[in-house]
Amino acid sequence: MSLFSKQKKHTPVPPECEGMEIKVMSSTCTGEKTIGFYNRNTRELMYIELVRSQADIDAFYEKYGVNKP
Repeated sequence: MSLFSKQKKHTPVPPECEGMEIKVMSSTCTGEKTIGFYNRNTRELMYIELVRSQADIDAFYEKYGVNKP
């Protein structure tokens, strides 16, 4: 058993976000981009994270263990 394993542990998708799509949204005023789970009924993002580059988007998908479309 290794103290520092190389396997990455994924954070499970929150139960209230099961079946939701992941969406990147951009602010109209500042152009700031965010990524999160998109709720179509309320039209809001949940578990929002700031996006500065494509690496941040890849990291979000990797964090939750979701395959990119």
